[in-house]
Amino acid sequence: MASYKLGRNPRTFDPAIPHLSAILAGKSPPPPPQVDYTTGMPQAPNNFGMMLNDTLGDCTCAAFYHARQVWTFHSTGATQTAPDGDVELLYEDACGYNPSQGGEGPGGNEQHVLTYIHKTGAPIGPTGPPVDKILAFVEVDPRMLDDVKRAIFNSGIAYIGFNVPANIMPPGEAPPQTWTVAPGNPQIVGGHAVALPGYDAQGAIVISWGQLYKMTWEFFSTYVDEVYDITDAGWSRSTFAADRKLRLPGGLSEADLVNQMRYL
Repeated sequence: MASYKLGRNPRTFDPAIPHLSAILAGKSPPPPPQVDYTTGMPQAPNNFGMMLNDTLGDCTCAAFYHARQVWTFHSTGATQTAPDGDVELLYEDACGYNPSQGGEGPGGNEQHVLTYIHKTGAPIGPTGPPVDKILAFVEVDPRMLDDVKRAIFNSGIAYIGFNVPANIMPPGEAPPQTWTVAPGNPQIVGGHAVALPGYDAQGAIVISWGQLYKMTWEFFSTYVDEVYDITDAGWSRSTFAADRKLRLPGGLSEADLVNQMRYL
């Protein structure tokens, strides 16, 4: 049976990271009622790849590479899946993992990982440029569900962190397909980072541990404490985005968005 690791360290607060609520200032149309960017992906529903998150606490890195699968499928027509070596290298460089020491490693901080990918870039293997940088990332208030939905709709995914209740990590069993709030406020067993590539009225679609899950909006509101809207240049500049009138966060121009990142 597969093993399921976590690895998100407690969130931090960096005032240099732009915030979507400040960019929007209440001026944005409502998001559509539902979207699912995994539709048509050959990896759905259970072949996205574990990205080493069965042995390492590298979920903050795995979640980025899962997001990149969604972006590349829609922007190029072919999913680009990073080899495990790239995921491990990002875990080393962005989180301080030392393979010679063994174990799951130190885990990762989402803001630190995204800052590293924005500034330095994530390894993407021998077939392309040596690294892939994200254009920008902005923080989203998890209490503002419409903003979370806007981030997913416009940018393909939302990159989130949450506190994991014991009911979705049953000992010796696979996680349930739908994550709900169990009665009695179960014990928190760790932190986890995942990509959300879609949503509907019931909840958000999750890519984690190589497959698709669903978290209810009640679960989201109870356990999620950080959300980021990531702008991938390939996605935002693609014909796919243009055809669907997808916008950069807050409707900013690319130049304005890059300017928002200048203090990071």
